[in-house]
Amino acid sequence: MRFIHSLPLPATVCLALCLTGPVAAEPFQTFFPEEYGQMNDEERAIFGQFDLKQGQITLSGGIAAIDVPDGYYFLDSADARFVLEELWGNPPDESVEGMIFPRDGWAWNGSWGATITYDPMGYVSDEDAASYDFNEMLTQMTADTLEGNKWRAENGYESIALLGWAEPPHYDSATNELYWAKRLKFAQTEGETLNYDIRELGRKGVLVVSFIADMQMLADVKASAPDILKMITFTEGNRYADFNPDTDKVAAMDVGGLISGNPVAAAGLIAVALAFLKKGGFVLLLAPLGWVFNRFRRKGADS
Repeated sequence: MRFIHSLPLPATVCLALCLTGPVAAEPFQTFFPEEYGQMNDEERAIFGQFDLKQGQITLSGGIAAIDVPDGYYFLDSADARFVLEELWGNPPDESVEGMIFPRDGWAWNGSWGATITYDPMGYVSDEDAASYDFNEMLTQMTADTLEGNKWRAENGYESIALLGWAEPPHYDSATNELYWAKRLKFAQTEGETLNYDIRELGRKGVLVVSFIADMQMLADVKASAPDILKMITFTEGNRYADFNPDTDKVAAMDVGGLISGNPVAAAGLIAVALAFLKKGGFVLLLAPLGWVFNRFRRKGADS
């Protein structure tokens, strides 16, 4: 079984910066002038191209809207993938639509980041959401993680151990939001990694929000999660309550499948959550960019 895989792409909705209201797109050097002033020429050439966005952004096709307030900023797909793949050493993933960061943190100083993805899998039934044995589910997820390490080794990525729940799964039937958090250990990384996951269920798919952070940031992530959820909403006609059983597609999994990665159709969700963080990017300014890039290129060449 190939555990690490992208989210299904054929109908994946990518972010289009359809401006439904005022949007501020500011370059890195003016958003973070002090940090930019401390960079060398090579670093400035890269990060000077980043645009940090605030304001209202919509998902293409109008499926959902993101309204980023002053206390946060948004990186579009290209900039987010640079962070995830080039700086943090994760497998390429075209389904990543963007990332949200806190206003006083940036992607290379130890801040958490929240990835945003939309998966048009269909309507996910929450009928049995209260009936799962999460301890039993964790046992199976641990085994799946070990199986997935075979693929990671073959493709030049370090292995992962799933250590347990950092936050047990919880489903809010009033808001149709699913929460859970995992404690992870990357083989070549000191300390534990936190993946704090939220799924917002909609009429035709699921909004996927994955916080990526150090375990010590758990309290900060939990405090910020309500803010992120307020920013991201399905538009009228695309909400969970708008489901029409006579015309709409029903997903091949239920709420439990979103958490565990079972059946096979959910494997991409769990894989993305487990794959994202590699802490080396947090110390970017302590190491030359050339060293970072060469390190990741060597991994690709050896795979």
